[in-house]
Amino acid sequence: MRVYLFIAAIAGGATWLVTPLIRHLAIEIGAVGEVRARDVHTVPTPRMGGLAMLIGLTVAIVFASKMPFISGLFVGSSQAWVVLAGAVLICLLGVADDLWDLDWMLKLAGQLLISVFVAWGGVQIIFLPFGSLVTASPSISMAITAFLIVASINAVNFVDGLDGLASGIVAIGGIAFAVYSYVIARSTPSYASMATLLDVALVGICVGFLLHNWHPAKLFMGDSGSMLLGYMITCASIIMTGHLDPASVHTSLYLPAFMPILLPILVLFLPVLDMCLAIIRRLSKGQSPMHPDRMHLHHRMLRIGHSVQGAVLILWGWAALISFGSIMILFFKWQYVALGMIIAAVILTICTMSPYLMRRWLEIQKEEGPDVRNARHSQKRQ
Repeated sequence: MRVYLFIAAIAGGATWLVTPLIRHLAIEIGAVGEVRARDVHTVPTPRMGGLAMLIGLTVAIVFASKMPFISGLFVGSSQAWVVLAGAVLICLLGVADDLWDLDWMLKLAGQLLISVFVAWGGVQIIFLPFGSLVTASPSISMAITAFLIVASINAVNFVDGLDGLASGIVAIGGIAFAVYSYVIARSTPSYASMATLLDVALVGICVGFLLHNWHPAKLFMGDSGSMLLGYMITCASIIMTGHLDPASVHTSLYLPAFMPILLPILVLFLPVLDMCLAIIRRLSKGQSPMHPDRMHLHHRMLRIGHSVQGAVLILWGWAALISFGSIMILFFKWQYVALGMIIAAVILTICTMSPYLMRRWLEIQKEEGPDVRNARHSQKRQ
């Protein structure tokens, strides 16, 4: 565990150190986000923060390849380097979008090509849960893998609308999945796990960037960052659950994943929910699924009356509830987990609706007037 924490610290430290340099570079080359009608920020802010996160990720993976405990994962396997190559490509695609605002169909085509390349390189869903696990054909494996990666990339991209929101949600999901993959790895002869390595590195770059991205943000991650985060968390998930053979793992450890194909959705529940709602909303209006609007979950939080920081913290809370709730079955009985999740959901619902409830209470008090309130207090005293 200490090795993984060290790698997370390396990834976070490297990201934190290079972010100011990337900010300066973004300003120099014109990668500055203008204020649009749907934006929350009011001042043009440089973007392209994903490049800083890519550097942090690269430093962490190269460093890990030299560490005795983990170096064995790099011997005889090119998985880590395929994932890193895909990360470079997806980040560069995002940089191009940050600079030139690519057409959404061109960007989607690029995402699909990169996802197929990564699947072709060996990062694939190998087992599919149809009653019992069966080996998928290569074509089906590549298709499902590419679909999951592209869906996750765009889910994180959709939710990236407030300072620190996307990086915090992905970090929370990454921590939850790192715990799960670490527990699975402890049941195998070798404790080393490529999935855990990628997850802790992902958490590190999220935290390192978040220190510069908290409201008011000095630098936006841009599409280069949101696409990188969605790509990485899905690759880590696929590397473990997509290759997990239940014959070699105790059933009590395997079942909490629910199904390998659903795990990325669980750890990215809020981004996936926001993306699905946006697509349904836009298609019902006859618009393109990529048509921008101000109806995302974070926009609704601000409309209720939350501050930017308050909205981000509450959405983090919902993300933690779903992510950690899905892995708590590893450690506690499902009845206790369900009870804890219900209590947490009630508290989060109250926090979510508190500005609206407070506003309604003040409106009722104002409509009643002082005479009605004094009469009610008099009746209570009697």
